[in-house]
Amino acid sequence: MSSGGAAPEWESAGFQGQIPPVEPLLREVIATLTLAAHAYLTEQEGRAPDHASAEVAIDVATAAFERVKERLRPQERLAITQMLTETRMTFVRKRGT
Repeated sequence: MSSGGAAPEWESAGFQGQIPPVEPLLREVIATLTLAAHAYLTEQEGRAPDHASAEVAIDVATAAFERVKERLRPQERLAITQMLTETRMTFVRKRGT
């Protein structure tokens, strides 16, 4: 630590005196990546779906889930599993068209 009285790095990152548990952070990351995957799969005016970016988002969300799933409550595991499964199915359907 520096001796100049500067706040520790985690405080400057917004964790005023308390570092949160990793599980809620990863749930948020997984949800954000899943929403991003759906956005990448959506065709919009003048923009084709971006299947490669959707696949990366799904893969990273899945890896995060696999890493933390044993630390989640059963209801949370089920909800995230369903969300990821639905997203993968959407990806497979839209990639095939």
